Amino acid sequence: MPVQFLSDEWTTELQKRLNESEPFRKAASGKDATIQNVILTPEGEKRYWLRISDGSVELSAGDAERADATIEQDYDTAAALARSELNPVSAYMTGKIRINGSMMLLMQLQGTLTEFARVMQEMDVDY
Repeated sequence: MPVQFLSDEWTTELQKRLNESEPFRKAASGKDATIQNVILTPEGEKRYWLRISDGSVELSAGDAERADATIEQDYDTAAALARSELNPVSAYMTGKIRINGSMMLLMQLQGTLTEFARVMQEMDVDY
């Protein structure tokens, strides 16, 4: 049964899958970061955050206490990124995503974020 993109069920399922994924845990090993995501939808902003902490992840709707970086995008861009139809670097270079905070940290997390996207693709999601 599909989960609705950006819903509480989506964040719960994605967190579970990430923490069960050996490739994700390996890519996230030794990493420590909190990333805030802001998605602009026709109904308003949807916000979720992820905290990577030495091989595991915590993911929840809402605002992080303290984010190292914030990524802003519209809904269509977020959905295209989640389905791997859009490359994150291209999205950034063309202004489809905006980043505030530590760009260097995000670059260091490239392998971890690639695994994050791979796990998202495996989910049955309603966009």
